[in-house]
Amino acid sequence: MPVLEQVSNIWHIKDLRRRVVITVVLLSVARIGTYIPLPGVDTAALAAELGRAADTTAGTVFRMIDMFAGGALANGAIFGLGVMPYISASIIFQLLGNVVPAFEKLRKEGEAGRKKLNQYTRIATVFICMFQGMVMVRGLYGFGIVPDYVAESLLHSMWFSVSNGFLLMAGTVFLMWLGEQIDEHGIGNGISVLIMISIVARLPSQIRLLGEDIAAADSQQGALLKIVLLVALFISIVMFIVYITRGERRIPVQQARHVRGPKVYGGQKHYLPLRVNQGGVMPLIFASALLQFPAIVAASATGAIQDVDSLWYRFFHFISEAVSPTDLSFTYIVLYGIMIFFFSYFWTAIMFNPQEMSDNLKESGSFIPGIRPGKRTTDYLEGIMNRVTLAGSAFLLGVALLPMFVAEVMNVPLGAVTIYGGTSILIVVGVALDLMSRINQHLEMRRYSGFAAGAAGRRSRRRR
Repeated sequence: MPVLEQVSNIWHIKDLRRRVVITVVLLSVARIGTYIPLPGVDTAALAAELGRAADTTAGTVFRMIDMFAGGALANGAIFGLGVMPYISASIIFQLLGNVVPAFEKLRKEGEAGRKKLNQYTRIATVFICMFQGMVMVRGLYGFGIVPDYVAESLLHSMWFSVSNGFLLMAGTVFLMWLGEQIDEHGIGNGISVLIMISIVARLPSQIRLLGEDIAAADSQQGALLKIVLLVALFISIVMFIVYITRGERRIPVQQARHVRGPKVYGGQKHYLPLRVNQGGVMPLIFASALLQFPAIVAASATGAIQDVDSLWYRFFHFISEAVSPTDLSFTYIVLYGIMIFFFSYFWTAIMFNPQEMSDNLKESGSFIPGIRPGKRTTDYLEGIMNRVTLAGSAFLLGVALLPMFVAEVMNVPLGAVTIYGGTSILIVVGVALDLMSRINQHLEMRRYSGFAAGAAGRRSRRRR
């Protein structure tokens, strides 16, 4: 079905049209909150300070966090934390669900257990928001961006930090509620859609930054060539990510035949799909988070040590350069690669259990042709999954490092080419594919219902 015809069908189906409109309205509310500043924040001074710190390690880390908040952190807004605290809490409980017996029992209880885990996730989100909110407030005011009407005594009071921390926490909880409303009344996958919109909202500023850098080029022909290369590279990257994201290793499965009198049951052939990128974007998020922590600590330590010849200063300066994404060093590439590969295999081991898959095939009367059921099937599935994960890990590492190579080779600012790789483009492409799949399901369901209703109506008219 052509794309324009699908878009037209969306507005012809009342329920689907209502869901799309509700989703757009809720996303608009989420975007409005990114422009409501916290009390005591001078947004103009904050923008100037962030501009001066753009090329530093702290500025790069701040920019990565702000990307998931849709620019709210750079605006000093009440939605400055975004939905990442909720994502962090969800990841924690998802990991605990595979390690702690009590949480694993809840996970297997179905809908009731899922609601209980969601309740625990929300409570953990509140505590994470309070901690991150107070740290963020002190960090923002540490830039010296306080307007004249805020008293110095009020600024350094604990009540001022706690109250603004509560505002940031309330903003994240409100975004969490918006995501649940999109799940219930909108298209669905609300939290992921909010993250995607936050990333896409940063695209105009990145294009503007890239345009300013290209406009400052000495040669007009060189600037035009750079534009063509960047556009072609972006299209190629999106196509490649879509190809890998939807790619899967299909293992043929044969169902055993059962003879019951004159009839033969089973014998069908199907396949077991194993995704190439089984871990999705999670290995990148974990690896980036672990590298951000030593980068922030080292940057703070080098700023606090006055003696540049001391051993501690040189140690923290080495750590800062080694884990800084602004400097594409060999040490950074090796550390980033090791973490991505480790978390890819770790996440795959959590999400895919070859022993359980082998038992399920055996209980359903199915088998892999040429492989004996039981331990041989388990070893076979584990070996294939290891090789597939190796390819997926290499893909994630390439996507993660691509913006840095593009910025280095084409001599453009790193902040202008973050959309070319890393977690941002993986999230945008993945959520966009999921939204298209959900809309297609609605369209196919309505088309089938309409056909059945029409056939039933014709049959009833013939009887009369």
